[in-house]
Amino acid sequence: MVIIGGGLGGLSTGCFARMNGYRTRILEMHEIPGGCCTGWDRGEFTFDCCISWLLGSGPGNEMHQIWLELGALQGKRVRNFDVFNVVRARDGRAVYFYSDPDRLEAHLLDLAPEDARQIRSFCAGLRKFRQALARYPFLKPVGLMGRWERARMLASFLPYVNVIRRSITVLMSDYSARFRSPLLREAFNFILYEKHPNFPVLPNYFQLACHAGQSAGVPEGGSLALARSIEQRYLRLGGEISYNTKVSEILVENDRAVGVRLSDGQEVRADIVVAACDGRTTMMDLLKGRYLSDTYRRLYTQTITEPGMVFPGYVTVFLGLRRPFPAGDPCTTHLLEDEVAARLTGIRHPSINVQFRSRHYPELSPVDTTVVYASYFCDIAPWRELSTGPEQSARMRRGEELHTLPVGRGREYQREKRRVRDTIVDFLDVRHPGLREAVAVKDVSTPLTQVRYTGNYDGSVLGWQPFVESGETLEEEVKRNGPGLPGLANFYQSGVWATTGGLIRAAAAGRHVVQFICRDDGKPFTAAVDDSAPPPTLLIDRVGPADRQFGVTS
Repeated sequence: MVIIGGGLGGLSTGCFARMNGYRTRILEMHEIPGGCCTGWDRGEFTFDCCISWLLGSGPGNEMHQIWLELGALQGKRVRNFDVFNVVRARDGRAVYFYSDPDRLEAHLLDLAPEDARQIRSFCAGLRKFRQALARYPFLKPVGLMGRWERARMLASFLPYVNVIRRSITVLMSDYSARFRSPLLREAFNFILYEKHPNFPVLPNYFQLACHAGQSAGVPEGGSLALARSIEQRYLRLGGEISYNTKVSEILVENDRAVGVRLSDGQEVRADIVVAACDGRTTMMDLLKGRYLSDTYRRLYTQTITEPGMVFPGYVTVFLGLRRPFPAGDPCTTHLLEDEVAARLTGIRHPSINVQFRSRHYPELSPVDTTVVYASYFCDIAPWRELSTGPEQSARMRRGEELHTLPVGRGREYQREKRRVRDTIVDFLDVRHPGLREAVAVKDVSTPLTQVRYTGNYDGSVLGWQPFVESGETLEEEVKRNGPGLPGLANFYQSGVWATTGGLIRAAAAGRHVVQFICRDDGKPFTAAVDDSAPPPTLLIDRVGPADRQFGVTS
């Protein structure tokens, strides 16, 4: 089996394939594993650009089992916060979205007693949703479940059917409009850091419920360390991985995938090809548009270009500060005045998410220093207009072809990155005096940075959006026909473009695709937890102001 892409989808596919006896080789164009799950060093600071919370980081659900099977968390401390996010309005007032429904209810009632009925209703739904998490299926794809398995799964959700039905049929934008308080009416749209116009209430419940159950924490070492842990699990299982190796074509003979051609012209032959890389690149470039069903043709030639069908990319600003800033909350969404937002190129709505990242990962910067991570959803088009260089460029270095080296994008592009950085520094310095003078290291990435390192369509980090035509169509297609293409044997898709969602979905996709492969080969699927290190240790970090009712201090 040859696997294109060494992100979490590719690494997971490789691990589960090795557990089931397949000889595997992962081909990754970057120098390191992880894809979007990554970080990088700037002097003494490590800038982690991915995991703000990891679904399944704690026990009591099937997500956690997948991470343990992949060896992702063993031997690590996992830090959990008691606040999922803080939303700070333009006038400085703050809403602390405690994931514990009792604390959340008390806090919201203090802020807006006029919305008591709506607040109690939301928190009652959250309590009910917490109970449903243990029933949520991740280990086996619905498309492989028999009739009785599906019936048992649906029956297990019967006690929660009302809260699921109500929360999946109402957009959060509509739900939030029911609040009388202008503060809550706006803040509820930003529970998940950014405003997701097409998200119903359900994903907000899902993330908060996981967080309340200490299963949405952050793993010690950060994103790249998580990817490295899975890479090491894969290598211990006997897998092979080749870095600085870019695939230019999937080889097809007699309607069967038989291997890949690399950018240097070499061919790698295989019995099975799994694409765990960018979906559009796979379909339209590596396969040259062949074997697309009507569903996939529409997805990749029409739907993908429509607004809201694919997750946007991000602009991120990293700051390494010479001193600690104890007043900085781990995670805050700031709602911006229009004049500030106007200086942030490509911004989709007037808000930024700011994380004092050293609260998440104190081990990634020196003692008595701070890492700040500020980000916003961003359209790629204005950055493309500013850029004069190629989006990717392969070059030789010390006799080796590299595919992710820096590319020249021109003065206007660099000037705009500096303007965005300075705007955010000025904004934060007002709220945290002395921050500007404490800056030792800074870095900015745009959606074009994401394209350079991963090749992802328009710099997206998550692929198809759920709860809209694109994600729902994709999930129905995989449920009906599996993660392959009609008429093309021995080819499968994995990773975020074969599902919808974040890191746990990418990891689960690797497990699922190997289950489909085993079915097609007529062999039983097997998986086992990695026992090479002890289970993770869960920590709790208190956030926010003193809470009299619950006796908690920051």
